[in-house]
Amino acid sequence: MQLIRSAHVDTFCRDNLPDQDRWPQLLFTLPELTYPDRLNCASALLDPVDPARRCLLTTTQSWSYGDLRRRADQVAQVLVEDFGLVPGNRVLLRAPNTPWLVACWFGVVKAGGVVVSTMPLLRAAELAKVCALSTPSLALCEDRLLDELTATGTAVLEFSELIRRCDGKTGEFTAVDTAADDVVLLAFTSGTTGSPKATMHFHRDLLAIADTFGRHVLRAEAEDLFTGTPPLAFTFGLGGLVIFPLRVGAASLLVERASPTELAEIIAAHGVSVVFTAPTAYRAVLAAGVADKLSGVRRCVSAGEALPATVWQDFLEATGVRIIEGIGATELLHIFISAADGDIRPGATGRPVPGFEAAVLDAEGRPLPDGVPGRLAVRGPTGCRYLADERQLEYVQDGWNITGDTYLRDAEGYYWYQARSDDMIISAGYNIAPAEVEDALLAHPCVAECAVVGAPDEQRGMRVHAFVVPVPGSSPEVVALQEFVKQRIAPYKYPRTMEFVAELPRTATGKLQRFALRERVS
Repeated sequence: MQLIRSAHVDTFCRDNLPDQDRWPQLLFTLPELTYPDRLNCASALLDPVDPARRCLLTTTQSWSYGDLRRRADQVAQVLVEDFGLVPGNRVLLRAPNTPWLVACWFGVVKAGGVVVSTMPLLRAAELAKVCALSTPSLALCEDRLLDELTATGTAVLEFSELIRRCDGKTGEFTAVDTAADDVVLLAFTSGTTGSPKATMHFHRDLLAIADTFGRHVLRAEAEDLFTGTPPLAFTFGLGGLVIFPLRVGAASLLVERASPTELAEIIAAHGVSVVFTAPTAYRAVLAAGVADKLSGVRRCVSAGEALPATVWQDFLEATGVRIIEGIGATELLHIFISAADGDIRPGATGRPVPGFEAAVLDAEGRPLPDGVPGRLAVRGPTGCRYLADERQLEYVQDGWNITGDTYLRDAEGYYWYQARSDDMIISAGYNIAPAEVEDALLAHPCVAECAVVGAPDEQRGMRVHAFVVPVPGSSPEVVALQEFVKQRIAPYKYPRTMEFVAELPRTATGKLQRFALRERVS
């Protein structure tokens, strides 16, 4: 595929793209995935919408589309006029989910820059790795989060000073005429295993996720009000709280931090219709007894890790809402397998989102029959391009994105999650999927959370070991939980050893750090 003439003066991103023979095959099978060669996704998202429409809300303020456009243009002016930003320069963003973070995101993009996303919870050592890989020209940082960033030596502009400078700008800026395949975003993998990798996404990619999952599964509407908990540095959050609503002229309610009860109260008070959050949050809302406050929601989306079927069913019974589960990856930007409404099969992730293809492959890359677990492979309009990283050869094989997940496909074409590929437990010759054991445990009323890993065992090779977070005030017994699991799934899958813990280790995005648990039992 011939790359389009770039608008980038700083050629860092093009220089560090993988060779095209290492890219996955890209598919543009839907008419809505045909984009012009010259494309700035900030303009494509903001310009078509009536500037008077509400756009970004918090619990105390409201910005219209015109407000966001003006603030984004002012940010772009500050970057170019005051700091000499040229197209292709990287700009690191560090802030909680606020309207000003979104304005910074659009300002960087309008100026032809490349956004470097960072989670607010990252510490100095982690930020140093991000900066070393992405070499940002400047960082825009919310004042409260400055300390960890200053240790990296990166030039920093605090939000308070940025806003002061913005107030002195006209708010008139012509977006840089970038190419559809100019890099616009460096998103870092969340680091559940190994060192993080920087994934490189084009301007057209940001529209493609809205024109696939957003259009065909979520079916967002202009009158929707979105909210959720994932940070905007997490591509699940960027898509769900910015790209999807703005693509249809809807609004997004941004929440810096909220407990499950607080989130439920916010949803009810503001008439939220679309929610994006992780499986643990839906379970916590149920446990807190506030699920009824979500009964007016039109769409609930879950991703980040597998949604237990028991949580899906309990949530449906409590609210009447059928949670949309999906699997996505930072490498592909957002969700590529999902289902909604009557297409949902509880416990299954879903089917390929229109615009994507999927397959279950064996170790040699051959398709496996339905019902046989194997490696999940995906391709579509987005795909993995790591920044100068040899692990590109592991993730992309024969044109497929190999996600690192073990799945099986049924006769109806639904994909069922089994485990991360390196998490499968082989015990006495049996393949045991941790997710299946966890789902069984979670059905017990005394289990708040749990995680299952394989522990070394002389006689069985590996044994199933469960970490269980009890419901507060309960005192579950190991034998009782073991017998409970045996009644729900094949007895050979039950956890032969178990320990009770106060909490499970998670990343900043809420994903379970299963490798940390494996280390504890090794």
